[in-house]
Amino acid sequence: MAQDTEQQQPGGGVLPVDDEGFVVDTEDAEERETAFRERGTSRPITVVGNPVLHKECKDVTAFDDELARLVDDMFASQRTAQGVGLAANQIGVDLKVFVYDCMDDEGVRHVGVVCNPVLQELPADQRHLDESGEGCLSVPTAYADLARPDYAVVTGQDEKGNAIKVRGTGYFARCLQHETDHLYGYLYIDRLSKRDRKDALRQMEEGTPRYPVVPND
Repeated sequence: MAQDTEQQQPGGGVLPVDDEGFVVDTEDAEERETAFRERGTSRPITVVGNPVLHKECKDVTAFDDELARLVDDMFASQRTAQGVGLAANQIGVDLKVFVYDCMDDEGVRHVGVVCNPVLQELPADQRHLDESGEGCLSVPTAYADLARPDYAVVTGQDEKGNAIKVRGTGYFARCLQHETDHLYGYLYIDRLSKRDRKDALRQMEEGTPRYPVVPND
């Protein structure tokens, strides 16, 4: 597919921004995801126990063709695994970048790329916890309830190096927090009680992934 879906928007960023400076990641979502994915090559998913998942990743400093290829491969890998978000270390790459293709609770589709994400601390009056279930491509077939704020703001850079802000509510907020956690070495099961973590690992052990994974030695 032609790359005109990624033409620079006014202001220098890949995506337009709203009046509050947040990226508008809902416009042309299907076309943009398809363009990324069709250029990419799907890679297998690393799973819990792989060292790259358990340490903070390196900052992205080169916004070049190599990064662009990585992003394309991440979208392809995410689609193969039927995920809604994917961090670079989940395909074995030690870089702070994640992609997402996620519906919010209103059924609106969000598609984008965040490099060097930082999750913003919320004021107490904005911290309303959602205790929905959560899963992870790197802990295949396992799910557990996990309380997270139902609103999230992440700052970082897009795939061209432009400063961006992304916000989400509900399920999309959970996605933003989950993927940012990955890049700092945390899996969602690390936030569970010992009992619930053990149960999630048991679910993984008993299940069969529906997508290619990298076996741990």
